[in-house]
Amino acid sequence: MTANHSDQSPVPSPLQNWAGNLTFSTSQVYYPDTVEAVQALVKQSAKLRVVGSRHSFNAIADSEHVLISTRDLNKVLSLDVEALTVTVESGITYGALSAWLDDKGFALHNLASLPHISVAGSVATATHGSGVGNGNLATAVTALQMVVADGRIVGLSKATDGERFHAAVVALGALGIVTQLTLQVQPKFYMRQYVYERLPLSKLKENFQSVMAAAYSVSLFTDWQQDSINEVWIKSLSSSGKSFDQQPDLFGARAATAKLHPIAGVSAVNCTDQLGVEGPWHDRLPHFKMGFMPSSGVELQSEYFVSGEHAVAAFEAITALSQQIGRHLFISEIRSIAADELWLSPAYQRDCIAFHFTWQQHIPEVMTLLPVIEAALAPFAVRPHWGKLFTIPATVLADRFEKLADFKKLANEYDPPGKFRNVFLEECVWGR
Repeated sequence: MTANHSDQSPVPSPLQNWAGNLTFSTSQVYYPDTVEAVQALVKQSAKLRVVGSRHSFNAIADSEHVLISTRDLNKVLSLDVEALTVTVESGITYGALSAWLDDKGFALHNLASLPHISVAGSVATATHGSGVGNGNLATAVTALQMVVADGRIVGLSKATDGERFHAAVVALGALGIVTQLTLQVQPKFYMRQYVYERLPLSKLKENFQSVMAAAYSVSLFTDWQQDSINEVWIKSLSSSGKSFDQQPDLFGARAATAKLHPIAGVSAVNCTDQLGVEGPWHDRLPHFKMGFMPSSGVELQSEYFVSGEHAVAAFEAITALSQQIGRHLFISEIRSIAADELWLSPAYQRDCIAFHFTWQQHIPEVMTLLPVIEAALAPFAVRPHWGKLFTIPATVLADRFEKLADFKKLANEYDPPGKFRNVFLEECVWGR
């Protein structure tokens, strides 16, 4: 769709999310390729939602009315080499942006496990990556533009808009349709990745913070069925004081001698290179290569964040549920995220440890199990990932996300008629 052609017919076939566990509730799906076309669609629609790469596992992006896809808003708009920023359209994927930046000599500070996801969708839900010193992907945002309910373009920046900006970055699509983001960049860098096997749980509990801080980014993979962590993935800068010196033993875990997939027995051909082979940042920070889909997508995901000080206690609480978890699980990942000031970020004002679950697509069983896990983690003021499966009610979320009430006031300012609200937001944010 081009500018001023908002009356074109939408694509008639319903969309599904990446995992196939959700079919979107409308066939009215538009694919604008200009901001003007987005504005026209917003003005003519009474209710609508925006969808990116569809890598959410719940109904956060769903609409019973109109969907606007950012698929064709996928260009790099500018690179400011003095300010060290890049400005992009909202639908560009991290894989495409990373390759472009690397070619120009620049890098982002962090990437998620999958490079296939869109920038705006990842930012809107505080999707993250790992590293004790690394904020989630949304922390790279320095400015954004969005189309609000009356069709106006609103711009906000970190430099000039303070708390309003902090509210708008991780906004769950509730304030407007983000069409443009400016991200902080840095000079490109190189990394090495190492994998260690069978880290004893006793050693992990004794040295949890040291394990997670062993390199630039560290991920633990476990099936909760053994007395050891299945795999420890170490992503190290190739140079500087933060580099990791390979060793045969890491807190009792042994260095892998072959490339591994996080799930035992699955081919590692689509995983990013390991065994200390040096490569560019964008081909080591993700777990999976851009050129390949890491699996069929037939899975479910949920993720829970606790303050780092509660990491071991939360780990033990989940371990107590291992028998219930094991029969439905592919693998769990444990990773760290640095604190930020973004109102609806699960890492708002606290360094976090995230417990991620990749489930088999046993939908009724998993949805029954989630409240059990959430109850076990409740003593640690657990916060969920907004784009993954959870059952924590709005009344509890309002306590866990301290700025949620202020966020709703701002949403009412930008979207008085509730044009961008859907069932998910009404239930989980507005509590209706």
